[in-house]
Amino acid sequence: MSASVTVDLTLTVDAEADAVFSIAPAVGWVVEEDLTLTGGDTPIAYREVLDAHGGRLHRATLPVGTVRLAYRAEVTSPECPAPSDEADAVRYLRPSRYAPSDELAEKATELFGSTPARELVRRVPAWVFEHLEYVPGSSGPADTALDTLRAREGVCRDYAHLTIGLLRAAGVPARLASAYAPGLSPMDFHAVVEAFVEGRWEVVDATRLAPRPHLVRIATGRDAADTAFLTTLSGATTLDDVEVTAVAHGALTADDHSRAVLLR
Repeated sequence: MSASVTVDLTLTVDAEADAVFSIAPAVGWVVEEDLTLTGGDTPIAYREVLDAHGGRLHRATLPVGTVRLAYRAEVTSPECPAPSDEADAVRYLRPSRYAPSDELAEKATELFGSTPARELVRRVPAWVFEHLEYVPGSSGPADTALDTLRAREGVCRDYAHLTIGLLRAAGVPARLASAYAPGLSPMDFHAVVEAFVEGRWEVVDATRLAPRPHLVRIATGRDAADTAFLTTLSGATTLDDVEVTAVAHGALTADDHSRAVLLR
């Protein structure tokens, strides 16, 4: 699988900011890329920092004023999935900020009982898909899987957090992956789930808005706290605009979300 991906992002910086961007595809994906960061007409220096599972972060000190980021890349899927260590099956069973699985245990038991792991990987995202409504703008940045369960609506990260929380509560390690998603509508960064079953991480997407075989991994972690495309560590920034594109080279593969798919 190969694709072209782009990001154009504009920020207003009100106080000099230490910022981290997570917009570049993970290690092994990129064939050719270009990233420019400017404040006014002046280039801003940045440095790349490696994150978990091949993630690539770009960190910079942003000056006061208008800052623009432009990213372009040609990508192709690597031969092997992202590396994983033996602690992952433990790490991704633990509750996390946006996926408090300990507080979802009763609901998971009510819905899925003692369902085997292989069946849970199918049934949990199917339940989330059937019981949530995709509503842009319906959730806030602090909403957790519990808020989504109560509201029964949200966007991709909300679908992912609820899927992760229910899977973990039922005993299946689960993590969030941010991705470029050719075929996604409306186009944006996308959030999907990887579930650990039968010794490997399989990708599921409860929104069913994009074909999984074409996903391009960006970042991987416990939840959106680990995978946000922009993190302001200090200072003050306002996101004015972000435009994302992801276009597959060739026809999109049909995906009925019933078969196992690995996110490379």
